[in-house]
This record gives sequence, C-alpha cells and structure tokens, in this order.
Amino acid sequence: MKLFIDCDILLDVGLARQPFYQASAKLLDYLEQNQTQGFIAWHSIANFFYLTARGNNKQQSKAFIAELCNFLTIVPVANSNLNVALQLPFNDFEDAMQCAAAIACSADAIISRNIKDYQHSPIKTLTPEQVLSILHNTNHH
Repeated sequence: MKLFIDCDILLDVGLARQPFYQASAKLLDYLEQNQTQGFIAWHSIANFFYLTARGNNKQQSKAFIAELCNFLTIVPVANSNLNVALQLPFNDFEDAMQCAAAIACSADAIISRNIKDYQHSPIKTLTPEQVLSILHNTNHH
C-alpha cells in the first residue's frame, strides 16, 4: 500500500504534539520498517523545517529530516503537477499541492489527521489511527 504522508503527521512527531504524537509516531515507525510504502511532498520538508527550527532547534530539525529521508520517498514533481494542484477544488492551496503530489506517486491513501481538508480529494484520506488499524488487520489475516 502506497501511503502519502501529509505534513501534519511529520509535525505531530517532530514537535511531539499531543494527543496526536503516538499514532503518528507508530505510523512513521511502520513506514521505517516497510521502506517502499511511504511518500512525502518536497515542500513538506520546507514546511516542517520552518515550523520546527526556531531558536536552537535547527540541527535537531535537520537530523529529523535526514532520518525521514532514510525511509520516505520524496515525490518527484514538475510543472504539470502544479497545474493539477491549481485545478483541484481545495480551499487551501497547500492541501491541493499535497494532493497533487499524492496523485503523482499513485498513492493509495493520503494520511492526515485533517480529513476535512481533503474532502474533495480524488484519493481517499485516512487518519493515522485508521491506516494503522487497516495495516494491523491486513497483517493478522
């Protein structure tokens, strides 16, 4: 299963945001063990760094990004993908860009805790808890 990870999942783990941290961390742990299944957008890295590197956290943020790049694939995108984002019926353009990147890698699902942000997505959106439940049930059958 190809899972496209929204930036909020990265932020939940990188900033240890409660009550979201545990499920998001479990999901990233799963993806680290199953290295061909996780994808992220290029711009998610910039968003993550901008929001986490305040003060003296620059090296910690870079270390987290380096770790992510060991097991998540950054989706290669081009002008055509941005044109897809421009056509998607999203209120938030950044979410449209996330969705366009998910389309570009043929993701089976976008993983985000902000499901409502993706209500117009052509790709199903699941929370970390939902995808972990699906993965757990799949692995135990």
